[in-house]
Amino acid sequence: MKIKSKILIIAGSDSSGGAGIQADIKTVTSLGSYAMTAITAITSQNTTGVKSIVGVDSKEISKQIEFTTKDIKPDAIKIGMLHSKDVINSVLKSLKKIKVKKIILDPVMVAKGGKKLINNEAISILKNKLLPKADLITPNIPEAEVLTISKISTIQDVISAGDRLLELGARNVLIKGGHLNSKNIQDVFINKNEIKIFKSKKINTKNSHGTGCTLSSAITTYFSCGKTLKKSCEMAIKYVNHSLRTQPNLGKGHGPVNHLNSIQIKKIFR
Repeated sequence: MKIKSKILIIAGSDSSGGAGIQADIKTVTSLGSYAMTAITAITSQNTTGVKSIVGVDSKEISKQIEFTTKDIKPDAIKIGMLHSKDVINSVLKSLKKIKVKKIILDPVMVAKGGKKLINNEAISILKNKLLPKADLITPNIPEAEVLTISKISTIQDVISAGDRLLELGARNVLIKGGHLNSKNIQDVFINKNEIKIFKSKKINTKNSHGTGCTLSSAITTYFSCGKTLKKSCEMAIKYVNHSLRTQPNLGKGHGPVNHLNSIQIKKIFR
């Protein structure tokens, strides 16, 4: 397979391999592109939970971004969890230096249990400075609630939150609808010109660890290869749904999805 594009991922590491940098690399690779990384944090975790998180120094994060891209210029950048105001500011300075045009921001701010992962000062910098730099942001509903300081219970609330994010400076928004209480998943893509609701059948499984990271990395990959943002979202949602349907059921807790679902092995290698 010929490499289609080059992508820099700025995110945290997941030692269990289901989310974070590991999920990002698997997704980008399985969709035919080349993945580079700048690691923002190191975690010790498995499918049952997180044991520890160690943040990487903000200066080292900048070194990873700038030294890597000096040699191999990425076609797009995917940004995941940034754990402090210093890290966000360092990433902003590095982005200004490397001048990559296509940026997807997955604003990882809320843990699955509802706990905030970054403080209010860091959230403020992310909203005011980083959000306007991204071509697309991909919050889930709890993250959209934090960013818009609102409660989201219905699909109309989702659309209203999307409008509010556009007012804050976002160019395009994809709010993931998995937290809504409904039979179907409704992911809402919105910009100043259009609203598109992607409807999918809800897949009941406990093995959904890393779906947000996987989705944003898949969008970045398709976008880096020349697809429009709307088409990239549509294709990435299909990829994630298939990865959920074919999940390998690993571990005792919330296991990973199947990032390899798009790969076909030729008969000669079977």
